Amino acid sequence: MASHGNDVARATYESQVPSFHYRPTFSDCHLLREQWIRAKYERQEFTNPERQEPYSAGYREGFLWKRGRDNGQFLSRKFVLTEREGALKYFNRNDAKEPKAIMKIEHLNATFQPAKIGHPHGLQVTYLRDNSTRNVFVYHEDGKEMVHWFNALRAARFHYLQVAFPGACDADLVPKLTRNYLKEGYMEKTGPKGPASGQPAGHWHTDPQQTEGFRKRWFTMDDRRLMYFKDPLDAFARGEVFIGSRESGYTVLDRLPPSTQGHHWPHGITIVTPERRFLLACETESEQRAWLDAFRKVVDRPMLPQEYAVEAHFKHKP
Repeated sequence: MASHGNDVARATYESQVPSFHYRPTFSDCHLLREQWIRAKYERQEFTNPERQEPYSAGYREGFLWKRGRDNGQFLSRKFVLTEREGALKYFNRNDAKEPKAIMKIEHLNATFQPAKIGHPHGLQVTYLRDNSTRNVFVYHEDGKEMVHWFNALRAARFHYLQVAFPGACDADLVPKLTRNYLKEGYMEKTGPKGPASGQPAGHWHTDPQQTEGFRKRWFTMDDRRLMYFKDPLDAFARGEVFIGSRESGYTVLDRLPPSTQGHHWPHGITIVTPERRFLLACETESEQRAWLDAFRKVVDRPMLPQEYAVEAHFKHKP
């Protein structure tokens, strides 16, 4: 009977949920779950489509607190999302005519990161600049406003993908709108190294025979991109590695080469790519297992045609 009642309520209060609107699960942050309930029952956004305008109109502007790239301070910045231009822009001054940054909807992602950012409404926005990932950390004091921004970004992504893939159904596009990271956390890594033969300086080079010490870094696994940072809130990654499929010559080992020295943490991981190996170390066995699971999910998944293009143009940063 209770189940029937839930079905009736859902049919009523979720009768007109836009395809792009995020439906939270039990594992999502408190803000997303709370605002979903308020949107349904208090504001009744999904029975009155005109109340969806803040995130479905194709244009949104307002002020968000943005973390400074260099000083780490959060300052109020004007943001403008325009589907017509296919971009999210922000401005350093209210009277600025030119934006400080233009983030193309094509390569944009957003994920709530309250613990990392240190605010319950914290959102991490990422985009590609010169094929490297740039992080922007923002929040709004009003949780409803922050979730509206999040769904406005999803709407813009949805409409972009509808044009880019005209034959695709909504069910194929929705999983591509935004994504959470497969895994984040600290590991130790070797390097950075000096140039090896045939490799430019600045590449994340690892030689199994080399005994340089390991350094603790923050790692983020974003689909097939493994990035590392000195600090979790860095704007740019210190290095990025593309992880392809097993069929393309990628594999992950639950150990380091026997000759490896200099790591303080005992639980090793070796990522083997067609070009070279990357040596990592985890503090605990459970963390090692979690990272191995994340890496193997990616390696065991066949690559899509567009991922081969990403692999071909991928750049390693220092």
